[in-house]
Amino acid sequence: PSVIFRVHTKSGETLQISSATKMPSHQDIIQIEEPWAILELIAPVSTFGAISALIHERGGYIIETDSLAGERMQIRAEAPLREVVVDFYDVLKSISQGFASLSYKVVGWRGGELVRLDIRVAGESIPSFTEIVPKESAYHIGRRRVEKLKALMPRQLFALALQAEIEGRIIARETVPALRKDVTGYLYGGDRTRKMKLWKKQQRGKKRLKERAKIEIPATVMLQMLKR
Repeated sequence: PSVIFRVHTKSGETLQISSATKMPSHQDIIQIEEPWAILELIAPVSTFGAISALIHERGGYIIETDSLAGERMQIRAEAPLREVVVDFYDVLKSISQGFASLSYKVVGWRGGELVRLDIRVAGESIPSFTEIVPKESAYHIGRRRVEKLKALMPRQLFALALQAEIEGRIIARETVPALRKDVTGYLYGGDRTRKMKLWKKQQRGKKRLKERAKIEIPATVMLQMLKR
């Protein structure tokens, strides 16, 4: 599900943005507000440490806890809605071996230091990967995203640049190496001049291919990238 952000601009407008790709330029923004949610969790006492770490990792905090019968406890917390709707429930189920439950409701808007994070593949921004993140952790998130994408992307006939960008600045970069093809394998001996000509021809061909190619990201990669 998409999360709506409230954007206050220098022109005096207040915009409701439901897609990170529609976010105005950072130069035009005064403040970004986002919805926060109050969470109510019931979980085994033994999983409290892991659940507490998850809540803090997602930018939230615990309000109070209560003991329940049967070695269980109730946890009340608050967190940004954008962190709750992604995969919070799936991770919660995983760390509690399926025994934790979650309910939440939106409690209002709060301003924050938020920025748009773009992921570029061969210089082209991929809309599905664009997200709004806290500015203080943007570098860490961007670095993690391009490293993950590098591990998932199939190799092409040319090197593929992966970049994370915020506010017009590249903050992280990885490269998917090109597939190597030995164009001189049939040559024997020391015919170095002939080999050099073939290598140069191959490089020119790769350059032309890179200029014309439209990068397609497999659906399996898309799905994996949408997970944390």
